[in-house]
Amino acid sequence: MRGIIATGTHLPHRRLERAAVAAFFGKGGGSGARTVASFDEDTTSMGAEAARAAVASAPDVGIAALWFATASPAYLEKTNASAIHATLRLDASVPAFDFGGAHRSGIGALCTALGAGSTTLVVASDSRGGLATSADESQGGDGAAALVIGDDTAGPVIAEFIGGASVTDEFLERWRVPGGDRSRTWEDRFGEVAYAPLMEQAWTAALANTALAVDDIDTLVVAGTHARAVARNVRKLGVDAERIGDDLSGTVGNTGAAHPLLVLATAVEAAGPGETIALMALADGVDVLIVRTTDAVASYRAARPVATQIEGGAPIDYATFLSWRGMVAIEPPNRPLPNRPSAAAAHRRDNWKFGFVGSRDRSSGMVHLPPARVSEKGGAVDDMDEVPMADVRGTVVSFTVDKLAYSPSPPVVFAVVDFDGGGRAPLELTDVDADEVVVGMRVEPTFRRLFTADEIHNYFWKVRPVREARV
Repeated sequence: MRGIIATGTHLPHRRLERAAVAAFFGKGGGSGARTVASFDEDTTSMGAEAARAAVASAPDVGIAALWFATASPAYLEKTNASAIHATLRLDASVPAFDFGGAHRSGIGALCTALGAGSTTLVVASDSRGGLATSADESQGGDGAAALVIGDDTAGPVIAEFIGGASVTDEFLERWRVPGGDRSRTWEDRFGEVAYAPLMEQAWTAALANTALAVDDIDTLVVAGTHARAVARNVRKLGVDAERIGDDLSGTVGNTGAAHPLLVLATAVEAAGPGETIALMALADGVDVLIVRTTDAVASYRAARPVATQIEGGAPIDYATFLSWRGMVAIEPPNRPLPNRPSAAAAHRRDNWKFGFVGSRDRSSGMVHLPPARVSEKGGAVDDMDEVPMADVRGTVVSFTVDKLAYSPSPPVVFAVVDFDGGGRAPLELTDVDADEVVVGMRVEPTFRRLFTADEIHNYFWKVRPVREARV
């Protein structure tokens, strides 16, 4: 049996109410809300958070390969998957590859993993937007999803892969050239007409390949950035309206390359045993995957369920959203911009920088953050054990709100954090308003981008308030 062993998702904490766009400009927007990546998040950091959640949901499963897909990569030419690999502290023998830059790369990586033989962590992440008042701006969303794909020899399969079908056609419906700042689309009716026969062909082939009838499908979830093609053509597939799953358009928005994995993870997390779920993805063709949940799904608990993350979001005003997107420039603190990080220094300390690994003195038990060779207690030299801290929660013992330090979104909130089981470190807080912070607040590490200088992204760890109980 081969299929999904674990799910992991990451939805940014901030939400933009679409009505705020119309209130500001007098047009655009719509109803509902969309997720908004913070100023310190990009597709790599969001992908890392989703991957961490997937691995936490199946901690005993050995990952043999990591594949990362996004249409908005933080780097070109440099592999972005390697940073996610480093946050998970995977063995150097585990390959990490990027899958293209097209929307279809997310579902493509998933299809490839389902047909492969190894236990593969498939991660997809995207940050979607467009010009102010555009449909892409309001209907897009930011987020990431990760699925552990493997055989039941690696771990309990919660959703068995039954089969599917793919059709491909070359037509210009959505595109963005290298260096382009936004997607462009052709006239809506063209996409609706072009996708209609492809959806029917892929759907018919998938049912035939799996020997299933339409009535055998308990839930159909559809992902596609062409909302009109999805809404109008899905009616022709013969699936009753009550069996069409939530595409998250009203609460998250469309997350591009990540969306097929995100809506599939959402459906699997909400399903009981024996339910048949079909995923249809529209992007330069149509892909259909069909899975059936197993008895193992009844006892499965996602580390960060999608439903819990949706409920836990907080609003952001439209002006801040535009600032974070770089669409308006605000006056920064009158401080020098940060220097570019050193590649050599980062490489020497990558276990700390990407893995958030400290050291524990064997003689005294003291935890050192960052890791040290010489113990603060007793002075023992090179008598340390590694201590992974990325999944350890802590408590704020003091903090300061700095309105003068450089930040793309001031003020900066720094806190001294005492971690459970030992270890103290000064770290920046994120996903929180300054007036929310109190001594005694419980926090947890999260992988973020500190800044970008000379086109080098400086990734490290911050802490965010604990808003979700451990599952």
